[in-house]
Amino acid sequence: MKAVHTELHRSHDPQFFLVRGVVKRTTEQPERADRLLKGLKDGKHQLVEPITFGQGPRARIHSPEYLSFLSEAWDAWTALGDSGPEMIGNIHPVRHAATYPTHIVGRLGWHSADTAAPIGAGTWAAACAATDVAVTAAQMVMDGEDATYALCRPPGHHAYRDMAGGFCFLNNSAIAAAHLRQRHERVVILDVDVHHGNGTQGIFYARPDVYTVSIHADPVAYYPYVWGYAHERGEGPGLGTNLNIPLAIGTGDDGYIQAMDVARKAIESFAPGALVIALGLDASEHDPLKGLAVTTPGFRRIGQAIAKMGLPTVFVQEGGYLSDILGANLTSVLAGFEEAR
Repeated sequence: MKAVHTELHRSHDPQFFLVRGVVKRTTEQPERADRLLKGLKDGKHQLVEPITFGQGPRARIHSPEYLSFLSEAWDAWTALGDSGPEMIGNIHPVRHAATYPTHIVGRLGWHSADTAAPIGAGTWAAACAATDVAVTAAQMVMDGEDATYALCRPPGHHAYRDMAGGFCFLNNSAIAAAHLRQRHERVVILDVDVHHGNGTQGIFYARPDVYTVSIHADPVAYYPYVWGYAHERGEGPGLGTNLNIPLAIGTGDDGYIQAMDVARKAIESFAPGALVIALGLDASEHDPLKGLAVTTPGFRRIGQAIAKMGLPTVFVQEGGYLSDILGANLTSVLAGFEEAR
């Protein structure tokens, strides 16, 4: 399996992370990519540089106002003269009878779901590069590759059409799926991150052509708390094309594979032409946020279960934070996929 990667991700190096009222260094660091690259090297995967696709694929998913905000944000922020080293919103309008703001502080709050996506000088460039990585991987599958892996950083599945959040700015998995839709009538996104892919769900919630499936730690006690419940099934034309499978905190390999079987049956009923895997490796028993307890051999089983779905597949990297086992878990899930293919 070929892997798409660019060093341009390094321009995004966030520092701020608010955890239960305590400010800490974020776990979404450039070092994550180094550990993932080690996992790719151990799996003997060929690295491919991305093609630059420009704004088109991003504009299929994100609103013009949001893309304009992200592209202009840092210059407008620094022009204030008394701003901090990162952009972190201090207002979060709920948009009831609200007017879209013109001031950069207002725009920052409008386009932020939480405080976990600080914007720095290089965030926009890195986020754009990540979408090029995802679209390149999707294009390779459209051109005949059976499966590809996209090492995207920053991740994307918490990003809505017009809101950043949860370390995410542009929704790489959604953008890859929209690109695949140029060839396939129906596409599935299967999110195996420990956190619910709330941004992805929001983007496609009323659409019948992209089926969103998410296996994640129960949001009753885990981020994002207010999305990711089993009763959320889509709306309007998209009713029935969203499936959430929340798992009890601490669920291990066997429980996770049972959830994968539920997901597989649902995906088969949808009869898609291609599959995007929003690949979080943070379901690991060693992940610092400790939501689920999947072992390294368990990730191999997850890869095998994905392979048996028999679809052209694009793996898009989502979560999986700094731990000694991160690279090994990536090697394991891709090896499991290749073994079972």
